[in-house]
Amino acid sequence: MDNKKPVPLSVPNLSLEILENVKETIETGWVSTGGRFIKEFEEKIASYVGVERAVSCQSGTAGLHLSLEVLGVGPGDEVIVPTATFIAAVNPVKYVGAEPVFIDCDDTLNIDMNKLEQFLENECNYIGGKVINKKTKKQIKAIVVVHVFGNPANMEKLMDIKEKYNLKIIEDSTEALGSYFLEGRYAGKYCGTIGDAGVYSFNANKIITTGGGGMVVSNNEELLDKIEFLGVQAKTDPLYFIHDEIGYNYRMTNIQAAFGTDQIDRLESFIQTKMENYNLYKNAIEEIDGLMILPFRTDTRPNYWFYSVIVDKEKYGISRDELLKKLNNNNIQTRPLWGLIHKQKPYLKNQGYNIEKALFYEENLINIPCSSNLTEEEVSLVVKNLKELKR
Repeated sequence: MDNKKPVPLSVPNLSLEILENVKETIETGWVSTGGRFIKEFEEKIASYVGVERAVSCQSGTAGLHLSLEVLGVGPGDEVIVPTATFIAAVNPVKYVGAEPVFIDCDDTLNIDMNKLEQFLENECNYIGGKVINKKTKKQIKAIVVVHVFGNPANMEKLMDIKEKYNLKIIEDSTEALGSYFLEGRYAGKYCGTIGDAGVYSFNANKIITTGGGGMVVSNNEELLDKIEFLGVQAKTDPLYFIHDEIGYNYRMTNIQAAFGTDQIDRLESFIQTKMENYNLYKNAIEEIDGLMILPFRTDTRPNYWFYSVIVDKEKYGISRDELLKKLNNNNIQTRPLWGLIHKQKPYLKNQGYNIEKALFYEENLINIPCSSNLTEEEVSLVVKNLKELKR
């Protein structure tokens, strides 16, 4: 089963038509942090997700950092975060001098809203509009919710919790551009547009890419003004270079945005392909005893960014780790779930609350190839390997 041509996990789906945009940036000299494509890309993202305005930045991580700072999170504060996520969702909490508190995931891989509610009710005091952690005596100011692998989190319950406890909500939608709700209070709303701020990423493995780069959206115009201001070195007077605050070099480049304006126009076709491939995998994997592909929420239209398979060692015959190694040895790129953040060295002393389910998924989950240019033949090849590796 030595597949000579590798099947990558998640790679960009680029068109040579982008070259016209890139050519313009070169001819005009606008290749850095100014130029028409930046504004055009911001407007296209805002229009796509149904908000009035979007502010571009250097990365999704930069967007999270700016959002936390502008929402008033700082030294001595705490922020509730998931442990089952990529570490970039958590590190910005440290950037602003705050500390994370880790919550378990549910079977969607997103923050377990029941455990979140239990933590706030049982482990915190709500005094004078402030949530105070009984254990640390620190104020919890915000929650970072990650829509993991493009599967929307339970925003109805989260927003009820926000109102009850006066907390800020940052939606890490870096994996969920294009995912939206079909039912309930937020029917028609896109991930990233419900909380106080939403952040998207255009890293090379995301559903659309600019090679790097990010975007912040919000319904709060003042918040976006401040994010834009801080992201360009807090330049109060651009002519005389006056800076009244500490800012950051978090601007997106025009050459990145030149990619983005083309990519966003293709997003729906990418999602369609990813949905079709997910269903091909699902139908095939259902027939393999010991494997289960994780479902997406049926009351949403997800973007199907990543496909996750759970390995039952007893039924499948080999462990998740054995399968991982064998597939990669066969030129089929697969990855486990990220190492849980509360177990990472910089966060060993941070508080975690009743973390159980995330441990199961860390041990038994595998991500299989899911690029938006993945072919049916490649899907069949992955499935063939999964079937033949079963013992």
